[in-house]
Parts: sequence; C-alpha cells; structure tokens
Amino acid sequence: MAEICCGVVSESKGPSAAGEPSSRAARRRRMEIRRFKFVNGVALPESNNNNQKRKKPQTIMYHENTLPRECDYALEKCDQPDDLEIESPSLDVDDAVVVYPKFGYASVCGRREDMEDSVALYPSFIKESDTVTEFHYFGVYDGHGCSHVATRCKERLHELVREEFGREKEWKSAIERSFMRMDKEVIATNEEVVGANCRCELQTPECDAVGSTAAVAIITPDKIIVANCGDSRAVLCRNGKAVALSTDHKPDRPDELNRIEGAGGRVLYWDCPRVEGFLAMSRAIGDNYLKPYVSCEPEVTITERTADDDCLIIASDGLWDVVSNETACGVATMCLREKYHAPPCSPPENGEVLMSGGDGGEEISDRACSDASLLLTKLALARHTSDNVSVVVVDLRRDT
Repeated sequence: MAEICCGVVSESKGPSAAGEPSSRAARRRRMEIRRFKFVNGVALPESNNNNQKRKKPQTIMYHENTLPRECDYALEKCDQPDDLEIESPSLDVDDAVVVYPKFGYASVCGRREDMEDSVALYPSFIKESDTVTEFHYFGVYDGHGCSHVATRCKERLHELVREEFGREKEWKSAIERSFMRMDKEVIATNEEVVGANCRCELQTPECDAVGSTAAVAIITPDKIIVANCGDSRAVLCRNGKAVALSTDHKPDRPDELNRIEGAGGRVLYWDCPRVEGFLAMSRAIGDNYLKPYVSCEPEVTITERTADDDCLIIASDGLWDVVSNETACGVATMCLREKYHAPPCSPPENGEVLMSGGDGGEEISDRACSDASLLLTKLALARHTSDNVSVVVVDLRRDT
C-alpha cells in the first residue's frame, strides 16, 4: 500500500477516569489514526489543505500476491514512464492545433537473461506544413541472437520511412523500401559491432546470426498503416472487439512454407517449426546466414480509422504467446475507461533502465495507456511467458 496508517495521541489528549492508576490509564489511552506517506524513505504528514493536489508517493510496494515470486526480478527490470498524469500536448502551426495521440508503453526482460527488445515512440515524426497534418510512429522490435539489430532499428527505421515517404507520397512502397534499406544497413554494420562488448561475437565472427522482428504502426488523422516483419503483432481494438492488423510470419504458415521451399530452404521442427532448424520466424531484418529463405519484406496493411476505434496494441511475441488478441483488447479498454490503475514498475536498484522509449516519448505518456501496457506485461509474466515482453498502447478515441 502507498499509504500507511499509524500514530499515537499523547496521554494528555485523551480523557481518563479519576482515580485510575497512571499505568492503567496509559494502557487505555486513546489511539488516533493519522495518514502519512513514504517519500524516498522519509515520512511526511499529509497536508490539511484539501485544495492542494496530493503528491504521488515515490516508493511503491507491491502486494506479495500480485505476481508469482519468480516474476519479481522481471518486474524490477521493467522500463516504463513515471506514473504522471500529463495531458497530451498540442502544437500550434499557423493558428491550427495538432494534438499528439495518447500512448504508453512497458518493456520487461521477463525470465530471459538478456533484454533484446526495443521500443520506438516518435509522435509527430512527419509534419506536413501545407496541410497542417502530423503522422505518428510507433514500433516494437524483438531481437534474437543479440540486441544490436533491434536497437539499430529503433534508431534508424523511422528516419528511413520519413525519407522514403518524402520521395513518394505512398505508404506501402515507402515502407517496403525502408525495410530493405534497414536490412542492408544492418548487414553492412554487423562487422563494426563485433568486439564492442557484444555477446553475439561468441556465436559467429560476422554476427550473421543476429536479427530482429519489426512491427510498426503509423497513425494519421484518417488511417492506421501497419507494417509487420516477423512474429510481433499489431491489434486494433474496435468497439470492444479485436481486429488483427498483422499476421505472424511463422515458418509453417502455408504461404511462407511454400516461399521458403521454393527458394530451396527447409522448415524443420525443433520445439517449433524453424527455418533450416534455426529461426522460429520466416521474416526478419538481419539474419544474413539464412537468406534468401528469411525475407525482410514486410506485409503492409492500411486501415481506415472510425469513431468506434478504442486503441491500438503493438507487442512482441512474449505477450502474444500467452495472451489472446481478445483478452489483450479487453484489458486495454478496461484501463482506458479508468476502471483500473496499475502502479508503476520500480526501477532496478542501480537506477538504470533497460531501454529508452524514443525521442521524448516518456515525457508525454498517458497514464491510462501506461496502465494498460504495464498490466498486459504483468499478465504475460503471470502466465509464465518465457520471452521478453514489450507492449505499446495507443489511444485512438477521438473524444478524449
């Protein structure tokens, strides 16, 4: 609990019966309950001014039954914005107002030894001054073999999309070219990464066995553009129902299986279907050692926004392996309707977080969206997911 009740009123403040021994009166002295808060280990009495906004406690204690004991360490390595109630800022351009969408995210190492996910949050990454229109970019990258490909995608892929869209105002072709450029950049820079305290150097000298999925969503005033490469996923919550905006690229998916075998590759079963017995997805950025069987070409969907849209969930397979689309949408919409508020994750003892969320994305995160993303990561951990879990929730409601 964030608030603890305790306190004793001195003996002189309470009535005592005449003639009672002082020891007996002491035992019967009155108790008064008073509230106080812990702020960085110091107890501060609560102000009597009801008009003053109460400060939120900086130290959060989880109930011991909130999660299984083995999840404690996973939550300590959770990266999520501070629990701040901040309204989405607006940007004035030529006397018109453009409003950022509300969003939040959480990224948890889980039961893995290493964190290989990355999250990209770039509100207003493209601005069209002639129409006073802004486009917003959100992405989840699930690395495998090492984290440097996912990190590189977080740093660069949105810039490539912006460049390609500037050349040709067509989303599908611009995104496809961006993914191909990203793949070439990753392969070209892999050798530079080796030796820079990168654990993938222990696997292959060229870092060829490193890659990342990419699930990207671009939000415009009237459209949702989703590009997916791998087994991360984007799901739209519309009028209380789940609408999948991407399809996982698994090696045993019939069309993917035909493509792999047509290129001369094989799909072997090792715990699950894998390309050449190694990679459990059929598309990814990087993984040069499995080309051309593993493709970097994304599948792009363009969905018209409606008044019934509630939110968009983008997450790595650490969530989707144990939580269905429908359940995830139910949790997210519950949080957006302010029926639940999750406490923020405590940072690691050394004060370091595992990832950053993008260019200032943490500063304008929305509490309800942050609650939703955090609760989904906690649900995945409670259901014993074995992977990193990264979740982004974007509020699409127009009347909020």
